[in-house]
Amino acid sequence: MHLVTTPRVTFLRQLSDEILLRYGRGRMIVAVDGPFRSGKTAFGDDLAEVLRERGHRVFRASMEGFHRSRAAQDAFGDDTPERYFRYGFDESTLRRVLVEPFRMGGSTAFVTAVLDPSRDAWIEPRWITGPPDAILVLDGRFVLRPRLAELWDVPIVLDGDPVDPADVIAYAESDPRDGDVVVVDDRDPEHPRSAGAWRG
Repeated sequence: MHLVTTPRVTFLRQLSDEILLRYGRGRMIVAVDGPFRSGKTAFGDDLAEVLRERGHRVFRASMEGFHRSRAAQDAFGDDTPERYFRYGFDESTLRRVLVEPFRMGGSTAFVTAVLDPSRDAWIEPRWITGPPDAILVLDGRFVLRPRLAELWDVPIVLDGDPVDPADVIAYAESDPRDGDVVVVDDRDPEHPRSAGAWRG
């Protein structure tokens, strides 16, 4: 499928080419972080489409599908931005049912979501498989936090200062724009631009 060429698609094609040049074949995970409502999911969707246009098998997932249930979050105390930042997502399940089996390749099955946070309801697991050469694009808040950083081949962060209280806490502890990451200014979604790619 050939996408209609727009400034956004042109930028994403250039980014995709650089990603593929660096990482070649095999299983690869691209993670997209950024402040609340910065457009992470839309950016991940569009990047995945461009990678598919390049002929790759691409899977999509979001940290939204790995929320802890409200009851599970309540076990960590009162509902505060601090609690949400530290315990809002089930990182153990993310590793166990998505990242680790995806990395194994072959016929090992993985799951791209376990919870619907809008309904606070568990999703019936849908185990899927892929070819040895495949790319997973994962978006979500706090996905580039230090304790998850080693999981990703390509860390991308959408530029912007934190405003949401949970993001303020996260960025004070570890700004995802620092380090060896791809920084993208997507504040004008029709005309994204590099804001310091591959620096570090």
